[in-house]
Amino acid sequence: MKAKLFGLGGLILCVLAAVLIRQACFTVNESEQVIITQFGEYKRTIRDPGLAYKTPFLQTVNRFDRRILATDAPKAEYLTQDKKRLVADPVTRWRISDPLLFYKTVRDESGARARLDDLVFSELRREVASHDFVVVIGGKRETIMDNVAKSVRSKALEFGIEVVDVRIKRADLPQEVQTSVFQRMQAEREREAKRYRSEGVEESEKLKADTDKQRTIVLAEAQQNAEKLRGEGDAAATSIYADAYGKDPEFYTFTRSLSAYEQFMGKRSTLILSADSPLFRYLAGSRPENRGK
Repeated sequence: MKAKLFGLGGLILCVLAAVLIRQACFTVNESEQVIITQFGEYKRTIRDPGLAYKTPFLQTVNRFDRRILATDAPKAEYLTQDKKRLVADPVTRWRISDPLLFYKTVRDESGARARLDDLVFSELRREVASHDFVVVIGGKRETIMDNVAKSVRSKALEFGIEVVDVRIKRADLPQEVQTSVFQRMQAEREREAKRYRSEGVEESEKLKADTDKQRTIVLAEAQQNAEKLRGEGDAAATSIYADAYGKDPEFYTFTRSLSAYEQFMGKRSTLILSADSPLFRYLAGSRPENRGK
């Protein structure tokens, strides 16, 4: 009986020892930093990874991430210096630099994100309000966000938070403003398209007019050359006719008469002329000098 009791007692002691060891020992990962509290009162901070110890049942382990965290704030509307509205969604990267101060001020990451969102919204609104819309969405956005990050960084130190940087994922116009802007852009593009079309039609008319002009000039020059060649041909023909007439007037008259016959008399032509018509003197079968005899 005593042996059984002794064995049961040993088992109970082993269980209590295991529970005690489990309550007294814990591990700290490389990505963590730990604060030990006793009934809500701070005792110590553990930053080095490895095995650590605490008072069982009395002390509590509060773990905090030591890596860089990101806070994606919801979209908000901001007003620029030239009274234009801008919708932006900033992103903040931060880490817990002082876990004790962090624990005292914001308690956990959700509280820290809420504080950071308020700080970023306030500083970004102030910075955007001091610049025109074109500047905010233009090349100076990096400078503006650096100023916001600098201001938020100095204020976040009060909560044991180190702000790495603050950036804007996207900057847009409000939906109702986007519609009017797109309509205005569409109207401008249509005006440009009409201008290009009118310029194209004007250029087309110029090309057509120039082509017609060149065509008229070419035709006129061709007509002029044709008339010149025709005149030269007629002059050459007249000269040939004159030479032929001078050499043999009778033969010249005969060939000219045959040419005339060919032009006005067809295959079935019928002419009613007097017998002594000069037109028949070469058709009568006698020489002209014998016709009067």
